[in-house]
Amino acid sequence: MFFTIIFCLAVAAAGLSVPLQGQSQDATFRKRTAMTTLQDCLSAGNVPVRFASSDDFSTLAQPFNLRLAYTPAVIVLPTTTEHVSTAVLCAGTNNVKVQAKSGGHSYASFSTGGQDGSMIIDLESFQDVHVDATGVAAVGAGVRLGNLALGIYNQAKRALPHGTCPGVGIGGHATHGGFGYSSRAWGLTLDTIVGMDTVLPNGTSVHVSENEHPDLWYALRGDAADFAIVTTFYLQTQPAPDQVVNWQYSLGGMFSDAMASSEVFQHVQNFALNSSVIDRNLGMGIYLDGTGFSISGTYFGDLDTFTGTLAPELLRGLPSPAASSVRSLSWLDSLVALANNQPLQQPTTGYDQHDDFFAKSVVSPASHPLTAAAMTNYFHYIIQNGVNNSAAGPWFSIINLYGGPDSQINAVPDASSAYSDRSALWVVQHYGSTVQTTAPFPTTSIDFIDGLNDALTEVMSRDDGVVFGAYQNYVDPSLTPAQAHDLYYGAETYARLLALKDQVDPGRVFWNPQSVGN
Repeated sequence: MFFTIIFCLAVAAAGLSVPLQGQSQDATFRKRTAMTTLQDCLSAGNVPVRFASSDDFSTLAQPFNLRLAYTPAVIVLPTTTEHVSTAVLCAGTNNVKVQAKSGGHSYASFSTGGQDGSMIIDLESFQDVHVDATGVAAVGAGVRLGNLALGIYNQAKRALPHGTCPGVGIGGHATHGGFGYSSRAWGLTLDTIVGMDTVLPNGTSVHVSENEHPDLWYALRGDAADFAIVTTFYLQTQPAPDQVVNWQYSLGGMFSDAMASSEVFQHVQNFALNSSVIDRNLGMGIYLDGTGFSISGTYFGDLDTFTGTLAPELLRGLPSPAASSVRSLSWLDSLVALANNQPLQQPTTGYDQHDDFFAKSVVSPASHPLTAAAMTNYFHYIIQNGVNNSAAGPWFSIINLYGGPDSQINAVPDASSAYSDRSALWVVQHYGSTVQTTAPFPTTSIDFIDGLNDALTEVMSRDDGVVFGAYQNYVDPSLTPAQAHDLYYGAETYARLLALKDQVDPGRVFWNPQSVGN
């Protein structure tokens, strides 16, 4: 079966670099707008908005994950940075929480607030893409990945590492990581950021870079939603490859014998760790759903090297593939193939793709490759509970290779940003959905996905004391704030973020249920 893998230290006060003029501007604004309603405040600033009485409000408020629908107090549709600044100040004056929406694909519907009554700042009008002579792309925060890929390629034959779903927005994707098959070669989308134009909780507009507001530079690359609304990203692009090898092998009989399936995984993992065979140019992931099992990826190299060296080593000792595909493609054709042949060109307004699902993730550290015992336990759970079991509902697992020899994800120092998965070997997504979108989401599906996560981690946690993490772009709304902070950041990073949050956003204007400080 073929399936495209979808990626569908405390801060001292003296070091804080938030401009003082922004604070005085905020105070002046608050005095001027005292005793006004939210609607009056936004109207006075000529901010484009939609309230519940607007004809298109329900359409604009509809989340990607239909399981978690919330009703915002207002949806702001800014066309300028000034609109964003005014809206943030109006929200703060009226004690309304704020969340930005780029593409709206938050698994927990945080891009619609994560609760009723928030202000949503929808950035869909920020659609500019421009590549300068140095290869830096200025990208509006409402741009979707497919349009980004087309824009930088058509302008300058450039490319970026990013996920395979063309409808995902750049905002959360880039600021929480941003993995794609090219990430082992080029790093995460987050690693390409060289600057950001932002609006802070006090309404101030600032440009953030390594040398400008370094405290925010650290925090926004990993947790932007708590500190700023990014309106423009500046991303260092790469020359697009002339050709990419897209490859996939499907294996049959993977859901009858847990030990045999574990042995297959162990061979794939040994291959992924074999520096005599692979380097940064190989991207790889595993897809399984209780029926199909496939290993696929890309290779930045020539077809002969892949078929003559890499493929034989990967396939050595594995069951004969039930189906296979190995093709040398142009850069854009490779992206289309990875997107399951969805068009890269996406609508800039009226985007209307949704799902009804619950998902969790596991970040597996490179210091402890997944053991045979752990994977046997995992496949045993799948065979017992996820094969021909209607209670589990439709589900899939994706196991993406982040680490391994020469990985440029692992090459970046842990302390360089608030992104905390630098030591990952594998990042796993567990995803359960339903086609009955008008009915309550089945609790049996949630239970199955919870059990799938536990089955993968419980043996190594118990026997070896391994600490697993989670990936914030697969945000799990079932986690408590404390659990989320621990899994997404770890204690040291969280302490640094909390100290900065207390200084930059003491009123907690930027908020979701798992925000720093909750």
